[in-house]
Amino acid sequence: MIVRPATIDDMGALAEIYGHHVLHGFGTFEEVPPSAKELNQRREAIVARGLPYLLAEDQGKVLGFAYAGPFRLRAAYRYTVEDSVYVAPDTLGRGVGRAVLSRVIAACEAIGIRQMMAVIGDSQNSGSIGLHSALGFTHLGTAQGLGYKHGRWVDIVWMQKALNGGTGREPDAPGLALSGV
Repeated sequence: MIVRPATIDDMGALAEIYGHHVLHGFGTFEEVPPSAKELNQRREAIVARGLPYLLAEDQGKVLGFAYAGPFRLRAAYRYTVEDSVYVAPDTLGRGVGRAVLSRVIAACEAIGIRQMMAVIGDSQNSGSIGLHSALGFTHLGTAQGLGYKHGRWVDIVWMQKALNGGTGREPDAPGLALSGV
């Protein structure tokens, strides 16, 4: 398995993986799968901020992907990102999520990010919760019933991982360029 940056040519495979989770899971609160074109626009916005958007593949087959995006767009959040990770349903439990998310974490550390947030859809999403726990994320809490999808109320699990010393010292990098919204 190799981990590499996702490109425009990968968007069909990523749309298929993500579309499965949109239609059959609770990890995302989207209810209509976006097109490959829409996913590519999202990818370009992430990459334009200098953030990682990576995929894992084996023998040319895309197995999963992960990226880090701004946590919020206000300037004070410029040292905090939110991760997203999605794995093809036929490769769950094979270490794909760990491989790709580990590289996203490392890339964020390399650019001076201080906090990574995981906002996990569904408190029953043991795979994602376990992955984040294994990678050193701390469980902050669960917000009950924030979304309604597939005929039921869905929780959000909040997890956090400090990077580069977290809040233990002043920032040593400029942080993300964010709008002043």
